[in-house]
Amino acid sequence: MTIVSVSELITGAKEGKVVSFPTDTVPALAVRPDNAEAIFRLKQREANKPLILMGASWEQLRFYVDGTTEELQVWEEMTRKYFPGQLTLVLPSSPQVPSTVNPKTPETIGVRVPDCSIALSIFQAVGVLATTSANRSGEPPLTSPESIDRAFPEVLVLNDISSVSSSGSPSTVAKWTGNSWQILRQGKINL
Repeated sequence: MTIVSVSELITGAKEGKVVSFPTDTVPALAVRPDNAEAIFRLKQREANKPLILMGASWEQLRFYVDGTTEELQVWEEMTRKYFPGQLTLVLPSSPQVPSTVNPKTPETIGVRVPDCSIALSIFQAVGVLATTSANRSGEPPLTSPESIDRAFPEVLVLNDISSVSSSGSPSTVAKWTGNSWQILRQGKINL
C-alpha cells in the first residue's frame, strides 16, 4: 500500500517519485518535470498527449514559457483573472521545459495553478510538477485514494482528501495562437 501523508508525499516528489493528490478538477498524477517519462510509462500514455506543468503561482510557471513583452502582458492578465482556477493555458515553451514533458509538440507547454490548498502547498514545497489526471490513458479519472492506489501501486497517493472539493471535470484548455486564444477543451471556465 502506498497511501501516504502530505510530508511523505512531498519527500517522495522531491526524490523524483510519481505522486498523486487532489486538485480542484480531478486527482493528479505528478512528477518532477525531469522524470516525466515515468508518467507516460505508468499511464500507458502515447507521447502525442502532452503533460501539463502545475505550480503554486504564475511566477513559478513563468520560467517555463517564452513570449514577447506584449504576449507576457496578455498572459499575465489572464492569470490574474483565472489563476488559481480551472484553466490550463497552452503557451510557447521555454528551453527550460524537459523534452520528456511534451515529446511530440515541444514548442508549447500547458500551465495551470489549481484552486486547491493541498495541491498549492505541495507545489510550494516541491516546485513545479509535470501532471496529468490519475487514470490509465483513455479511461475515466480515478477519484479516491484507494482506487488510485489499486491502479498504480508504485505511486505515492495522498491519504487525506476528505477536506478537498473537486469538480470532477477537467479544466478549460486555451491555447495562445500568437494573437488570440483558441479553446482546445471547454471546461467550467468560459473565456
